[in-house]
Amino acid sequence: MIEKQRIKLFSFISVFALILSLFSPFATASADEVRSVAQAIADNNGVATVEGYIVGVTKSTSSYSHRGPFTIATNIAIADSPDETDPSKILPVQLPSGNVRSGLNLVDNPDNLRKKVQITGSLEAYFTVPGLKNSSVYSWVEETEPTQVSAVTASPEAGPIKQGTGVTLSTETEGAVIHYTLDGSEPTSQSETYTDPIVINEKTTIKAFAVKEGLTDSRVSQFIYTPALGGLRIHDIQGAGHYSEYANQYAADVEGIVTKVADANNFYMQDLQPDQDPNTSEGILVYKKNHGAQAGDVVAATGQIKEWVLDGYAEKLETDLPVTEINASAINKIASGQELPAPVILDKENLPAEVIDNDSFGEFDPEQDGIDFYESLEGMLVQVDNPKVVAPQKYGELVAVPGDVDTNTRAGGLRISENDFNPERITLDINDNGFVAKMGDSFKGSIQGVVSYGFSNYKVLSDADSLPEFVEGPAAREESSITPEEDKLTIASYNVENFSTKTDAEKVTRLAEAIARNMKQPDIIGLTEVQDNDGPTDSGTTEADQSAALLIEKIKELGGPAYTYTDIAPEDKQDGGQPGGNIRVGFLYNAERVTLSEGEKGSATDAVDFENGKLTLNPGRIDPTNEAFEDSRKALAAQFEFQGESVIVVANHFNSKGGDLPLFGKVQPPVLNSEIQRMKIASVINGFVKDVKAEDPDANIVLLGDFNDFEFSNPLKALKGEELTNMIEKVPAEERYTYNYQGNAQVLDHILVSNNLAKKTEVDILHINSGFMEEHGRASDHDPVMIQTSLKPASKPEEPKYDHVFNLVNYHTKKFVVGPHNALVVMDGTSSLSQGLWLKKSAAVKGEGLKNTKVVISSANKGAVVDLTGSEIKEVMIESDKVVEIRGAENVQKWTLGKKADPSHIIFKDSDGKEMDSPYEGEEAA
Repeated sequence: MIEKQRIKLFSFISVFALILSLFSPFATASADEVRSVAQAIADNNGVATVEGYIVGVTKSTSSYSHRGPFTIATNIAIADSPDETDPSKILPVQLPSGNVRSGLNLVDNPDNLRKKVQITGSLEAYFTVPGLKNSSVYSWVEETEPTQVSAVTASPEAGPIKQGTGVTLSTETEGAVIHYTLDGSEPTSQSETYTDPIVINEKTTIKAFAVKEGLTDSRVSQFIYTPALGGLRIHDIQGAGHYSEYANQYAADVEGIVTKVADANNFYMQDLQPDQDPNTSEGILVYKKNHGAQAGDVVAATGQIKEWVLDGYAEKLETDLPVTEINASAINKIASGQELPAPVILDKENLPAEVIDNDSFGEFDPEQDGIDFYESLEGMLVQVDNPKVVAPQKYGELVAVPGDVDTNTRAGGLRISENDFNPERITLDINDNGFVAKMGDSFKGSIQGVVSYGFSNYKVLSDADSLPEFVEGPAAREESSITPEEDKLTIASYNVENFSTKTDAEKVTRLAEAIARNMKQPDIIGLTEVQDNDGPTDSGTTEADQSAALLIEKIKELGGPAYTYTDIAPEDKQDGGQPGGNIRVGFLYNAERVTLSEGEKGSATDAVDFENGKLTLNPGRIDPTNEAFEDSRKALAAQFEFQGESVIVVANHFNSKGGDLPLFGKVQPPVLNSEIQRMKIASVINGFVKDVKAEDPDANIVLLGDFNDFEFSNPLKALKGEELTNMIEKVPAEERYTYNYQGNAQVLDHILVSNNLAKKTEVDILHINSGFMEEHGRASDHDPVMIQTSLKPASKPEEPKYDHVFNLVNYHTKKFVVGPHNALVVMDGTSSLSQGLWLKKSAAVKGEGLKNTKVVISSANKGAVVDLTGSEIKEVMIESDKVVEIRGAENVQKWTLGKKADPSHIIFKDSDGKEMDSPYEGEEAA
């Protein structure tokens, strides 16, 4: 809901006074305690009795209604004069429910207007101005005959009004004459005498007073009128852009039908006379306290046009786009119970599917830019047919795509890529935190709602009560595809989301089940977000041994091994995260399978190094005092032994993406402020890897953790460098995600291995959390990642033996034909063959000269095998059907095919012997 007031707590003394009022609602205050309204405004503190005339009700800050009929019963406004209209001289008075409200409110007691009253309450800010709250007792003050002319009043009230409207001045004193000015000067008895309505065609300040013989002249009243533009339609106000050209101006009688009531103060309406321009929205938000409008009402709103930032984070004014609204001073109902306009159908045909913004708001292009597309529908009624849910419900919102829009994860989600952050996502705000839905669920039918914006995102305001039939999808929490093997090491990374002894028992069980069953009991687990022993309690405690013990015990209880835990406790409140929690990274390891290498454990500020094949501290933090790690988690390195081989595992938790500008924010492209620190951290960690490799080129290194960035991001590229392989990149695209943010499936958790391990390593992401809610068994907001690897050095294959070897050195001719079976051709960079190298039987080729040479496979014998693993080759043409296998096929830059050749039976393999897709798939012979 949209809220524009702050709520303050009652003070103890005010509550006590309110309790007393229940027993003496009409008690009279002592005369020497009574203050005037002016005194109450000047000294707005403490409990006091204030005397004044009831002059109306408070509509909003410094805005009052002085004439009935009244619709607000929760407050009144009092002043020292019964005719006062100057907001600076009026005191808003809160009326708590009970006798005070029932006796004083102007809705039920309109005759109370202009009566003098004494009210006791707490003097404090109300509607952000000096006020009187928690009114406890009141009494009426009898008036003697007036000796002063009543003040001049105006109709309509001051504020925005339609151009050409006539303002009528009057006074309740019969026979009084009104004098006025229009130039801001003080009126005198020589000023213009009021006879006829004053027509307003420009901004006008009317000052007026009334005189009558025998009475004191009235005080001077002031009325400021702003002419409002007439004839504007909603699409005129919205325009083709993100900001209205009429912002801060006034509009009169803007018509529309109410399509959605957001709350008592806000509703959306849509033009019943749309233009033919799809770039201009026909809907708009209208704000008016206690508007009383209902869906189906046709209304005309008069007020100021504003660009207003709705609900959002603390920095919303700097980051979020505004919503165009009419801040209405008046709403006139024209009709009710009318049929709503047909909604705009959102589907594959009109939704931008790749671009959010590509021109920094330079061109308003709804057909291409997602951010412009949703703006062109702001405030309008839309419809999504057969929505497919792409993320678990959160904050009462469902992120979905229409049924005809493709998803790209196996479970039915939307995964991001380097150039596509999925603008086709639609956030359906159903305002129901209890609704249970996961990735891959769907609805059979249509969902309607109004396009709005909040918390840095466009959303469709809908209603859980009107949802169509819900269809639960097949997605289920997974079990790892990696099967434990005696001679292979399994390592996992798991963000356990603020885990401590304070974690509820159900979550402890779910985390332990994941480790003992879904993950099949990895040998080493790098944990992130382990909190200290008393969790978020800010006690100065930093150790986490009890937190770890709780998880270890539950894993054992569920049939898992007795893990051992190690970490280095941070300095208190130095590593960021939940205040008081002191989150850190740490390791669980199965001591029956792996051993923590001997070594001294480091402190929070000691820096680990690598000397003589060992870490100087074990475990030890990597350069923990480096400014790169300021207010963030420090990387922890630990060296383990497995079956006589050593491996260094580094647990990481890079700084979060907090501070990055939003995808659908007011700055395009979004500035990634947080990336600066992650780049620094990545440089430090990569530098550590380089140092280890310089000391021991064969060292086995594994980096794991929550890196808070994507596989294609600059920090991950810098971290990987030339020394590491990110195993996440080996995961099939439709499975490549560990986290879900605003409906975007993405990778934040990675495992990188030194290149010497890459070819011997398998990887798996277990989708057990990010696509599910707690009702489905979710234990964390991240999915765990696992690898299985062999630490033993790979045995070097025997060098093949050849019957014939041809060394082409500075050799130049048109064509070189290799006729013998089992031949090796080595062609150096100084050689050239204008018509290529021709292979008649099984052969291998290598050498720099092949980079500029065409190889023609024209084998004359069946079963020929051609080995191209040696070097990069410019082009390969297959002329013969007799070759059965080609190795090293990834080295070829271009493939061609002879007219009579059929490559369908040929097996293509890479240099490691793994079978590849045919490069000729779908091609015909030349």
